[in-house]
Amino acid sequence: MPTYAYACKTCGHAFDAVQSFSDATLTECPACGGVLRKQYGSVGVTFNGSGFYRTDSRGSSDRRAAAGAASTPPASSKPEASPSSGA
Repeated sequence: MPTYAYACKTCGHAFDAVQSFSDATLTECPACGGVLRKQYGSVGVTFNGSGFYRTDSRGSSDRRAAAGAASTPPASSKPEASPSSGA
């Protein structure tokens, strides 16, 4: 269950409350009975690694095969035009 931070607008009393997602937001300060507000802070999420690719969750042998397939350019159905000399 997530922990929410609350602060009273009247007396400044701050506290944390463990609540379910379906629980109603707290509105009354337990210290003075004043109006509460939720406090929002930064989220501690860190994304490490080379990126989020399809090959990140595969084994080492699968990773080499996928890397080789990704580095080979796709075959073109159109023939390449040869440069022509101007007349």
